[in-house]
Amino acid sequence: MKVYIIAAVTADGFIAKSKDQLIDWTSREDKKFFSEMTSKSGVIVLGGNTFRTFKSLLPGRRHIVYTRNDIDDEKVETTSESPGELIKRLSDEGLSEVAICGGSSIYSMFLNAGVVTDVYLTIEPLLFGGGIKLLDTEMEIKLELHSIQKLNQGTLLVHYKV
Repeated sequence: MKVYIIAAVTADGFIAKSKDQLIDWTSREDKKFFSEMTSKSGVIVLGGNTFRTFKSLLPGRRHIVYTRNDIDDEKVETTSESPGELIKRLSDEGLSEVAICGGSSIYSMFLNAGVVTDVYLTIEPLLFGGGIKLLDTEMEIKLELHSIQKLNQGTLLVHYKV
């Protein structure tokens, strides 16, 4: 199964200024890429804080949220499964792709579990100087560069294999 992290980062490596910041600082091209990729996978996994930054549910996608709080929407599935258990369950259901959409603790949890196969990073030409990093724990994972694509005048899309 393809399990991929998809994230937009500033040139200095931050995914947000704060936990409640909307993802409104990324380029139109990044939003299009995110939409196409997550629509293709049909399943997005995210943490509660990231879920709360969404203005609405993304149509045509199954939303699986790691949270200790109840979410008052029957269209949203909550879980506390380990990443390995979740990916096995989704694979047993016949799914072939899963998008891990943040935030930093979710990215770290899935990378540490060894279930991530790909990482897609959109690097936006912006500096925050501080905020929430891509990962919230120290780790060392070797990545293999698969491709680099210029999305617009200043935005790069980097695809790594884990």
